[in-house]
Amino acid sequence: MDGVILVTGSTGFIGSRMVDTLVRQGQRVRVLLRPESRSASLPGYRKDVEEVRAAYGDREALGRAVSGVASIIHLAGVTKAVDEAGFAEGNVTPVENLLEAVKRHNPGLRRFLLVSSLAAMGPASSPSPGVRESDRPSPVSAYGRSKLLGEEAARRHAGSVPLTIVRPPAVYGPGDRDILEVFTMMKKGYLLSAGPGKRQRFSMIHVDDLIHGILLALDSEAAVGQDYFITSPRGYAWDEVVAAARPVLGFRRLLRINLPKPLVFGLGAVLGSVAKLTGRPALINQDKANELVQDYWVCSPEKAERELGFTAGISLEKGVAETLVWYKQQGWL
Repeated sequence: MDGVILVTGSTGFIGSRMVDTLVRQGQRVRVLLRPESRSASLPGYRKDVEEVRAAYGDREALGRAVSGVASIIHLAGVTKAVDEAGFAEGNVTPVENLLEAVKRHNPGLRRFLLVSSLAAMGPASSPSPGVRESDRPSPVSAYGRSKLLGEEAARRHAGSVPLTIVRPPAVYGPGDRDILEVFTMMKKGYLLSAGPGKRQRFSMIHVDDLIHGILLALDSEAAVGQDYFITSPRGYAWDEVVAAARPVLGFRRLLRINLPKPLVFGLGAVLGSVAKLTGRPALINQDKANELVQDYWVCSPEKAERELGFTAGISLEKGVAETLVWYKQQGWL
């Protein structure tokens, strides 16, 4: 990976870990920060990281950001928005504008790596092997549809910009606040799940494994024009996550509450309507409810194993324990 690597979304959970990893590897890193972003959110290597500020609608500033870099890892995006337009603004427009800037200001770019999401493909019909890259996309939420539209926007430029797409499932690890909510419930002695909790299976990936897979894809010439699930070896059940958390959290009994689908959809409808009135994203809306009640958020690791040599190296037990210890050290849990 010779040359400067531009990372977007560098102040987020995955992005900050990515910058940290690249700097420790001795890579030259440039980060694209929105005008309102705070540099203090970056890792403790700021003297080694070049910062360029640009709004995704500012063509001139985007041109400065992409000029002279060898590759781009596009991690920036939104997971919560009030409506489809909000998701498009965060997950589609930035892809389009970045690639237009690359075509004008850096036509020799070696790679544009787009980090998308399993949500762009939708859930699987069975827990094994899960969704494959060759399957037909069937997103079930506005978020998933926006990530798919972002992929399609990137592919429209694939003839002139070397493109690779990576789709992670649920990502966890030190610094993540989404799965923290799950472990906070467990510490209090209960766990809420939506729909058929005993039946559900889901892929997960530790953030460090994800970064390893992304960098393998970035460095592989065979990955140009390809898309990959960077994921766990198999889908997990809630019972396995509970068992992994128990030694660190120390609970003896856990009250499992599976919310019926009609109740989940009802909550989503009410809270979604409130969000539209207030203009603030809700914890759950109808789209999120539709994601939560699916049986199998599982994707297959086969293609990444075969073509990239990637296998997740951090077990669920080790990854969950490490994450929980970090949460405790930070006073989050």
